[in-house]
Amino acid sequence: MADSAGAQSPPEIVSDLRAAADRVQAAEAAIDEHGEASVEAAADAYRQATRLLDSYEDSATGTGDFTAYLQFQNEILALVGSLPEDTFAANAFERVSDRIDKRRLNEADFEFAREQVEIAGEAVELLEEREDAIAAYREARNAAKQALDDRREEADRLRDLQRLADVDLDADIGPLRERVDAYNDAVRTAFERFRKNRSARELFDLLDAAAARPLVGVDRPPSDLADYIDSKPAGTEPLATLVEYADYSPSKLDHYVEDPGALRTSVAVHQTYLDRLDAEPFCVEWPPAEAATLRARLDELAPLVRRLDSVFADAAGEDDAGENDAADEDFDSPDTEKSEADTAAARIEPARRRLARFTRGEAYDRLREVAVADSELDDSEYDRVASGAVDDDLAAVTADIDAIETALAETAIE
Repeated sequence: MADSAGAQSPPEIVSDLRAAADRVQAAEAAIDEHGEASVEAAADAYRQATRLLDSYEDSATGTGDFTAYLQFQNEILALVGSLPEDTFAANAFERVSDRIDKRRLNEADFEFAREQVEIAGEAVELLEEREDAIAAYREARNAAKQALDDRREEADRLRDLQRLADVDLDADIGPLRERVDAYNDAVRTAFERFRKNRSARELFDLLDAAAARPLVGVDRPPSDLADYIDSKPAGTEPLATLVEYADYSPSKLDHYVEDPGALRTSVAVHQTYLDRLDAEPFCVEWPPAEAATLRARLDELAPLVRRLDSVFADAAGEDDAGENDAADEDFDSPDTEKSEADTAAARIEPARRRLARFTRGEAYDRLREVAVADSELDDSEYDRVASGAVDDDLAAVTADIDAIETALAETAIE
């Protein structure tokens, strides 16, 4: 099993988290030894003193600017005088005060002052170490939380695989597959005929109705395209025809629609949407959903697919018209019977009802689980499910979860 939280294993993540927590506690203890306020005051004094030394070293030494010398001396003495007696490295600052409290300063005085002030630099290091330790701790804790989420997801996946261990993986899923395929084939055939033979306006009405049903999952058509289809005479043409028109040159298109520019700006610009527009939202996925969920979706689809079904009546009417043109003795010919049988077999509603009835039988849940297993398991997983090795995998992941949860609880720092 691969570790998604970088290349670290759960034991390494736990170890890093505990080490990071220990580092924070050590940094806090080092500061507490001297007192938080004492260390912060020393760090602030160190920064101020270093700034003063850098600013005045050239101008306040030797026979330089006497005004600068007085200003430097006053600021240093004021800084040292403001420090509480228990400030970390307070003695070092006192030695600086004593050394510069004279009428003239030289480079040696500044060097001495820097050496003494540097003692207080440890306070800055203590604070910086605590800041770095806290940042590392937060990073380690976030990594542990991410690893915990990953392990929980993996445990859920393994439990699903574990459940499949009781499934008869060799069972014939043909009865379920045949019903789903029959329904989907009928839907796809009807949708394509609808797209090619019915008006775009009628198709968009169907799509708009489908978009209002959450279990269907159809995207509502773009508003400007829907407005064009609804308001322009070209909307009475099949959508397949309008898409074809969009590729015509302006001069050629002028022979087919009243407003070529409107068609190009309303249809051509939505080519991506139109290319993706297919029957799939009306179909049943494979493997199918659980019985109750699939029945609810099939019920929601019923009025929509009945409208799609009407294109088969159109086809039957065309067949009847053709036969009326033929000789009377050919009306009951074998070819006519075959055409009617094909049309009846292609209808969506009988296939939808047949599939819905099948979800109520005992075989559905059993065959669906086989279909899920067949769809989700690769060869390696199939072998591990069949051998029972998934139980060992789940035990190992559960142990990881327990270890990470324990580490997170025991290393919590407010």
